[in-house]
Amino acid sequence: MNSTLKLSDWERQFEAWLQTKDAGDAAHGLDHVKRVVANAKRLAAASEAELNVVLPAAWLHDCVSVAKDSELRSQASAFAAEEAREFLEQSGYPNQWLEAIGHAIEAHSFSAGIHPETLEAKIVQDADRLDALGAIGIARCLQTGTAMGSALYDLADPFADDRVADDGVSTIDHFYTKLLALAGTMQTEAGRQEAERRTEFMQQYLSQLRREIE
Repeated sequence: MNSTLKLSDWERQFEAWLQTKDAGDAAHGLDHVKRVVANAKRLAAASEAELNVVLPAAWLHDCVSVAKDSELRSQASAFAAEEAREFLEQSGYPNQWLEAIGHAIEAHSFSAGIHPETLEAKIVQDADRLDALGAIGIARCLQTGTAMGSALYDLADPFADDRVADDGVSTIDHFYTKLLALAGTMQTEAGRQEAERRTEFMQQYLSQLRREIE
């Protein structure tokens, strides 16, 4: 591999490398990565972001998998950034972009709590969080809850009306502990607008679920 390749050629190589790795869980497979890349391209088109940073970071942001219930979960993005940098360096990707790519990968994670310092990092973070919202966000939430053996909802108080929401209690609680608040964390205007649209859809889903349960 060499640094003279076009970004489209690099993207094919990123995908091929990811196919050799264990995705870890159904909600973070190659389909998730491709959606994040597509989100990142749309957000980048609304700005003057550097695609030489945005695209590798979006493709490789989850290249290391750490279980959600692991004590190391908050370090997953740091592990991914390190492995991505090593892969890119060994593959001959231009060194001038590696530091920025590493930062964008580290800062994408919600659990890491790292503030994105560059436009490119903000785009990758927004692109990843958008995939936790809307119709696909609901599907991924249910996938994860099922994989972890969580109840769908608390029988006594399904929507945490009279208690503090706790996603250790049920899958639906995760909407209230994290997902519905993600729109307020968006770093770009385009990301915020799309997040608000997707959040509205999720609220409609919860309203319908409430009607069916009650």
